[in-house]
Formats: sequence, structure tokens, C-alpha cells
Amino acid sequence: TRSLLGVFEEDATAISNYMNQLYQAMHRIYDAQNELSAATHLTSKLLKEYEKQHFPLGGDDEVMSSTLQQFSKVIDELSSCHAVLSTQLADAMMFPITQFKERDLKEILTLKEVFQIASNDHDAAINRYSRLSKKRENDKVKYEVTEDVYTSRKKQHQTMMHYFCALNTLQYKKKIALLEPLLGYMQAQISFFKMGSENLNEQLEEFLANIGTSVQNVRREMDSDVETMQQTIEDLEVASDPLYVPDPDPTKFPVNRNLTRKAGYLNARNKTGLVSSTWDRQFYFTQGGNLMSQARGDVAGGLAMDIDNCSVMAVDCEDRRYCFQITSFDGKKSSILQAESKKDHEEWICTINNISKQIYLSENPEETAARVNQSALEAVTPSPSFQQRHESLRPAGQSRLPTARTSSSGSLGSESTNLAALSLDSLVAPDTPIQFDIISPVCEDLPGQAKTSGQGGRRTNPFGESGGSTKSETEDSILHQLFIVRFLGSMEVKSDDHPDVVYETMRQILAARAIHNIFRMTESHLLVTCDCLKLIDPQTQVTRLTFPLPCVVLYATHQENKRLFGFVLRTSGGRSESNLSSVCYIFESNNEGEKICDSVGLAKQIALHAELDRRASEKQKEIERVKEKQQKELNKQKQIEKDLEEQSRLIAASSRTNQASSEGQFVVLSSSQSEESDLGEEGKKRESEA
Repeated sequence: TRSLLGVFEEDATAISNYMNQLYQAMHRIYDAQNELSAATHLTSKLLKEYEKQHFPLGGDDEVMSSTLQQFSKVIDELSSCHAVLSTQLADAMMFPITQFKERDLKEILTLKEVFQIASNDHDAAINRYSRLSKKRENDKVKYEVTEDVYTSRKKQHQTMMHYFCALNTLQYKKKIALLEPLLGYMQAQISFFKMGSENLNEQLEEFLANIGTSVQNVRREMDSDVETMQQTIEDLEVASDPLYVPDPDPTKFPVNRNLTRKAGYLNARNKTGLVSSTWDRQFYFTQGGNLMSQARGDVAGGLAMDIDNCSVMAVDCEDRRYCFQITSFDGKKSSILQAESKKDHEEWICTINNISKQIYLSENPEETAARVNQSALEAVTPSPSFQQRHESLRPAGQSRLPTARTSSSGSLGSESTNLAALSLDSLVAPDTPIQFDIISPVCEDLPGQAKTSGQGGRRTNPFGESGGSTKSETEDSILHQLFIVRFLGSMEVKSDDHPDVVYETMRQILAARAIHNIFRMTESHLLVTCDCLKLIDPQTQVTRLTFPLPCVVLYATHQENKRLFGFVLRTSGGRSESNLSSVCYIFESNNEGEKICDSVGLAKQIALHAELDRRASEKQKEIERVKEKQQKELNKQKQIEKDLEEQSRLIAASSRTNQASSEGQFVVLSSSQSEESDLGEEGKKRESEA
């Protein structure tokens, strides 16, 4: 019996090992199905969120978004099918094999342990019963041993019957435990494929066929573009081979001396001591009248130097070639830069020289530069001195408001008159009447000149300067207020006699910004004085625009949005010098529109009172000059009468002497003759005084 029991136990152990392996395999299928269901659901979710993604390149493809939305719906349905399959696998496959593993196999192991314990107890009881003494019989001991044998034998027999029954039943249960999970698995798969056949219909197959065709077309286009790009790369490599040389042959690559814009890498010299210096390589580019620099890794460039009216020339450095020096118009700042080649060296000098002459402000800057530099071999043109520029640009008439931006006329020769006549029309195209940005500053303030919207200014300190500024701007100005504003735009208007002009201009400029998606605004400091309004760069303290206060004829704040305000500037710089033009400028402030308008009104009142006081003072001075002139005339008349009386006395004395003389000759001077002689002498005196 025990031998047969050993065979059954060995079989039960083999069944247990095999079923554990099968359980792990089926559990792996179940886990994979759960993971597949979750991954499919996540994929569908990500496809739905594609249209919400912000891609820097091509993120607004509606065809791609709609296609992915269609795929998302199909994959979402497949995800639901996979979820149903996971549930069916859990119920029909994992539940039976788990029950067999956790209940039946554990029951066999438990009964085996119990049977082993009962068998050991029975053996121990038999041993004690066999050791009973024949000579010294004790009824009590004998009874206890007999009872122990009875109990252990009965327990062993009962346990053995249950254990044998469980072992016999296991032969049936192992067949059920094998077939039920497989049956459940296959039924779940059949159900899954039925759901798949219902969802994946002919319409989806047609959709997939169209997508496959589109993918093939895209692949062909990609292959064509790649082939074209490869061919372009090969052509560029062949054509650019001479350009790889750092200093190319100037005969093959001629120097362009007519540039007004240039960009490239330059080495900048930085002094580290009295004698020592270092060279830093940075990217430089010109922007209007400014030279900008940008270090590697920076998002944008910064101002390196204002090159309007500057001087540029080639210089010799002990340790470097192709160096040139830029000196600002006031001589306070200079930079030494090194180009990579002789060609770049000459082109940089020519470009900066052209910008210094403000050729970039003309309609055709390259043609103007070609006319100016047609005979120049190397553009090394020092800028004229500050006094020379002022003398050469002094306006001919005081009543005329010039509209031209200042230019360095000392080096332009016959072209200076053309460059000095740049008007507002050359800066703003006729078909774009709205100007959304402030033009960069290009020149110094000139005394006696009123600037229009096309002019810049020199660097000023809005809180007062120690020197170099006119008294009317800083020292003698009673009003001196500064506001932070943002320029929205300007446009020419036909009327300047009603605030509705400002409101309508605000409406049109805001509507144009919305239509053209223009959101960038230039922030400036608005300086209100008794003489003018100035727009100052908050970083560089450069005067961008100057508006003479007498030319500001109208100013108003928006009726609802108090941050918006504007004013109308009347100038004589229209398309013809004789016609007056009115330009309306619109700004946005930090809820200070009314304050700015009040400041402008106060400035005009102060200027009006100052003008009235000046006129009254001039009138009083004129009256005093008339009185002084009359007093001088009266004094002169008295002097004439006194001289006549003295002359009469002399004549009378002379006549008496002549009558008493021996010769008897008389000289008679009439009063009219004496008066004429006196008047003649007086006239000579007046002429000499004049």
C-alpha cells in the first residue's frame, strides 16, 4: 500500500510542478493582455491630444489632425475589445487554473502532511504498546497504552481514506484543470476576433488603403526631396570650395563697396591692462544706424555702438591683421575689430562708412552708395567735427521746419544735398499710411531745427545733463515730467481741429494691429518740457523722436480706455515744402493718459505765458528804445542850438574887429549859411555814427 501510495504521491508532485508552470504561462498571457489594453488606450488618448500640441514646425496640419482623430476612434474601439478580452481571460482562463492551484493542490499537500503525522503517531503508540511488561502488569498503564493505540490507529485510518480519496480524485481534477482554462482562452479569443471583425469593416479597410497610398506618396516625395537635397549639397560643396579658404582671392570674389547692411563674425579687442588685451569672437550685424553684437548662446543681439555720423578707418595692430577702428560721432567711444579676410575687412569699412553717411535712409541705398563710392578704393572717411556738422547743416530760413534727417555732408560732396533732402515719404511707403514702429535714432539734436517723425536724436539724460545740452531743453525748462509709454502707431490725418480725429486714429490703428497680428510695441520714456516732447530709449537714453511743442496742435485721451492717448503734430514736411501736414501719434501708457494730456496742456500754458511775457518784455524794450532815441534827438537839438549861439557870438566879435581894421574889408556870414554849415557838419557826424 505504501509503495502504491508513493507512486500516487510522485504523480501528484509532477502534476503540481507542471500546473505551476502552466499557471505562470497563462498569467503571463493575462498580464500581456492587460498591458496591451492599457497601452492601446493610452495610444488612442495621445492621438486625440495631437491637435492640442504646439509644434514649432507644421503643427497646424488639419489633414494630419483629422486622420489621427480617425485612427484614434478605431484604436479606441480596439482598446475596448482588448479590455473585454482581458475580462474574459480573467474569468474563463485564470479563475479555473487558479482555483485548482490554490485549492486542490494545496489540499493534497495538507492531507499528505496530516497523514504523515497520523502514521508517526500510530507507530509511536504501537512501540509503547509492545514494550508492556509481562511480569509487572499495571492495569492503568495498560489501559492508557491500549487507548492510545486505538485512537492513533483510528485517526490514521480515517486520514488515510481521505488522503487516498483526494489522490484518486486528483486524476480527474487534473484533466478539468487543463481543459477548462484552454477552453476559456479559446472562447475569449473567438469572441475577441468576432468583435474585431465587426469593428474592422470594409469602410475601415478603404480608409486604411487610402492612408497607405498617402504614406507611399509621402515616402516618394521624401525620397525625391532627399535626392534633391543631396544633389544641392553636392553642388554647394563644389561651388563653395573656394569659400572654405579663410582669405579668398579678391580677384575671384570682388569687394562690394555699396552695402548698407552686413553681418558676420568679428574679433573685438578688449583691453585687460595698460598694455595687454584680449580678442573675443562674436557675431556682429548692422541694424539701421546701429552696430549690434550677439554672443554664442544669446537669444538676441545687443547694441555695440551707434554708428550714425561715426568715423571708420583701417588701423595697424601689432599682433593682428585686417583690423579697423570705429569712433563714435562725439569721439567718446571707439572699438577695434578684426575681420577674417581682406574682402570682409574692406566690405565692413565700406558698409559702416555708408551707414555713417545715412545712405541707408534713401529709397535705393545701394544705388546711392554706388554713386557716392564709385571712385573710392578704400572707404576710410573720417567724420567731420561737431562744429563743422552744425555749420554745414544750419538751416537757411528760421521759419522753415526742415524734415530731412541730418547727414555728414562734409564727405559726400555733390551727393550731400540729395541725402540731406530725405523726407518722411522716403521712410514710409505711400501705400502703407500707418507706421507701427519708431525709426532708430541717427543724428544729434540741431539747434533751431524741429524734428519730424522720421528723425532721431542724440543721447540725452531725461533727468538733466551736466553739459552739451541747450538751456531751453533742460536748465531753463520749468516743466520736466517723464512718463513710460508704448508706441502703437502713427498716420497722417487731414484735420486737426477736433478730438474725434484722435479717436478715429486710435480705432484704425488698433484695428490694423488686430488684422495684421501685430502685438509688439516699442517702450519709451516720454519727456514733457515747455519746449518739446521727447521719446527717449529707456536703455540707451537715446532720443528717438522730438516733437516741438508749438507743433502739437491737438491731444486727447481715449474716452473709455484711459491708457490710450494721442496727439496731432502739424509740420511743414509734407510731400511739398509749402503744404502743412498733420500726423497723429497714438501711445499706450500705464493708466496715465489723462496725466500726460494734463502735462502737455500745462506745458503749452507755460509756453504761452512765457511767450506773452517775452512779447511784453520786447514791447517794453521797444518803448524804452524809442524814448531813448527821442531823448538823444532832443539832446542833439539842444547841442545844435548851443553851437549856433556860440557861432553867433564869434561872428559878432569878428565883425567888430574887421570894422576897426586898417584894410576896411568886411566878411558877412548870413544866418542861413551858418545853419547850413552846422547842419552839414551834423549830417557828417550822423553818417560817421551810422
